[in-house]
Amino acid sequence: MKRDLYFSKSLINAAGSLGFVPDFRSLGDFGSLGQLGAFVTNPISFRPRLPTARPAVIEFPGGFLMHTGLPNPGFHAALKKYSAKWNRADIPIIVHLMADRPEETQKMTRELETVENVMAVQLGFAPLLADDIILLNLEMCLGEIPLIFVLPHEQVLTLGRQLADGGASAISIAAPRGALRDRNGNLVTGRMYGQALFPRSLDILRSAAMIGLPVIGSGGVWSRADVESMLEAG
Repeated sequence: MKRDLYFSKSLINAAGSLGFVPDFRSLGDFGSLGQLGAFVTNPISFRPRLPTARPAVIEFPGGFLMHTGLPNPGFHAALKKYSAKWNRADIPIIVHLMADRPEETQKMTRELETVENVMAVQLGFAPLLADDIILLNLEMCLGEIPLIFVLPHEQVLTLGRQLADGGASAISIAAPRGALRDRNGNLVTGRMYGQALFPRSLDILRSAAMIGLPVIGSGGVWSRADVESMLEAG
């Protein structure tokens, strides 16, 4: 039987922002201890990934672009290293999986169904991945554990309805991608974060709520007022 997705508090962190396990010491430094309804892990792939050869953080007005290569030890190594800590955590865990290959995603999801205190699986996708591959992930991974699909802005409204009708528990708004030149003039692509993203994210959330999509708002949420605006929008 599929479990329900329920958050006791309205805030969760963005994948990639706080590591693979909750560290309450660092959370306390930012005044966030006890404010999170769940902890979202850094992205985890089926196989290990090394950092990109040229990691970068490039600022722009209202935010920054980040390029890391999404390094992680791989699913089975992560499970061995972190599952006991997930089980002991004081808040529920959402494991973020890189879901470009449905057959690998299915294997990871099935194993996570048996891990204590993992409340949901969040599936993220490579840029420009075909809708058919995303839908196949839903078909192959649907089971006991709730599935959250992280979609780019342009797919939230076009694909989100089909995913929700097919059994996805929620849709989350992905960090948009962009490109900037670094100090050496090299063009760097990556994910964008910062307050400048908020108006677009809020508009997408509002539009999704109007058609009844279960959406987790994200993107440029930088203050309590931003959180309240998201909640009021749906």
